[in-house]
Amino acid sequence: MNPVVVVHGGGASHISKDRKERVRQGIIRAATVGYNILREGGSAVDAVESAVAVLEDDPEFNAGCGSVLNVNGEVEMDASIMNGKDLSAGAVSAVRCVANPIKLARLVMEKTPHCFLTDQGAAKFAAAMGVPEVPGKQLVTERNIKRLEKEKHEKDAQKLDCQKSRRHCPIETREPRRQSAVFQSPHLKKNKQIVENECKSRF
Repeated sequence: MNPVVVVHGGGASHISKDRKERVRQGIIRAATVGYNILREGGSAVDAVESAVAVLEDDPEFNAGCGSVLNVNGEVEMDASIMNGKDLSAGAVSAVRCVANPIKLARLVMEKTPHCFLTDQGAAKFAAAMGVPEVPGKQLVTERNIKRLEKEKHEKDAQKLDCQKSRRHCPIETREPRRQSAVFQSPHLKKNKQIVENECKSRF
């Protein structure tokens, strides 16, 4: 049986023309690495870990050094892996200073009784396992810095538009509504009476 490796490069709805070929080549590299491991008798877990690590090392992908930034301009990464033979699994989240979260996820699967470590717990585990720590800035790309700045600018513009709309909205000049019982309007009173009459006729 010939081995098969399927690599998904991300869920972006649009990729610019200048990036499209680089992304395609990155996917091919990841799939090739995984395929070669299987062809040489390696395990599926080995193939998955290595293929994902290729994506994490490529700044074109939203993984590892290409991860999108949080609101503070930092990289926080997640990764998970599973062994289909025994259904063991490992995952990490909110990892900041690890180049390859997929390798850390595998260590969680194989070296702990847990299946999920996050943030500081994951960082302490990585240190205990001797996983090299990389500077957070090393994982930040110029493209994602510009992306975050654009998103913040758009959000600020939306807030400004909303504030302008509120200043001109007649609803803002109305008196606050009084708190009242649910069945205060004539329409609701009528509906309430219909329900009560129906209940009386049935019970």
